[in-house]
Amino acid sequence: MARDLHGTFGLVKQRFAEANDLLGFDLARFCFEGPEEDLRQTRVTQPALFVHSVIVGELLAELGVLPTCAAGHSLGEYSALCCAKAFDFATGLELVKVRANAMQAAGEERPGTMAAVVGLEFEQVEKICSQTPGIVVPANYNSPGQLVISGEIEAVDLAMQSCKTAGAKLVRKLVVSGAFHSPLMASAAERLRKALDSATINSASVPVMSNATGKPHGNAEEIRLALAQQLLAPVRWTECLNGLSELKPEGWMELGPGNVLAGLLKRTISGASAQTVGTVEDIERVKVGVAS
Repeated sequence: MARDLHGTFGLVKQRFAEANDLLGFDLARFCFEGPEEDLRQTRVTQPALFVHSVIVGELLAELGVLPTCAAGHSLGEYSALCCAKAFDFATGLELVKVRANAMQAAGEERPGTMAAVVGLEFEQVEKICSQTPGIVVPANYNSPGQLVISGEIEAVDLAMQSCKTAGAKLVRKLVVSGAFHSPLMASAAERLRKALDSATINSASVPVMSNATGKPHGNAEEIRLALAQQLLAPVRWTECLNGLSELKPEGWMELGPGNVLAGLLKRTISGASAQTVGTVEDIERVKVGVAS
């Protein structure tokens, strides 16, 4: 992750140095060398994703490519808000550090899991969750026909079986360290809320969609409330994409590693496609486009 960017741009070296100091460990080593098992630890994964996506946003800004609206999926909401000037890099990374550590601890305190369900309507999965004993709830409304559930291990297992019986095309447990975006994250939400209360946060410079509501964030206080609520509420990604589409952006970009969100966009907004930007080659491609 971001190794080629680090070897090319001074800004990236600076940001990783800042991140290492703030986090208290060598983030660059995890990103560049792994091993993947260590990089998948929540306390490492979340800062890595935040740093990578934000530095790509900053590199694009240097080329004059600025967002007119933005959204981020779960952790990505922090990157989107940072790119929209709701808080600076250091503040965002400090919040991400608290969030990651709190979520990892909550997963250890109250073990849980998550599972992807493909091929059922949202309402079908919601009904199954509501009728399943124990705690299991919708966690990510990713795209039409694709939803993630989250909760207690036994309850998720029962709901998975019910989804299969109901005719789901695919039901697969995810490799996660906790039941994210569910009531099992209550202790994490409280720890994060305290950090948000003391953080310097501004209103976003452009509309940024809230995962918790599927609508644009309001003022700074509303951003604080929404980010804390996000750990307990489902990620309303389908609503976020539809809301962005209504703002009629000239184009779409997915910043950071991978192209998962570009795929969800295609399945949600007819005719829409996103350019992925996460490497030096991608940045150069954007530069050529700007020049032309």
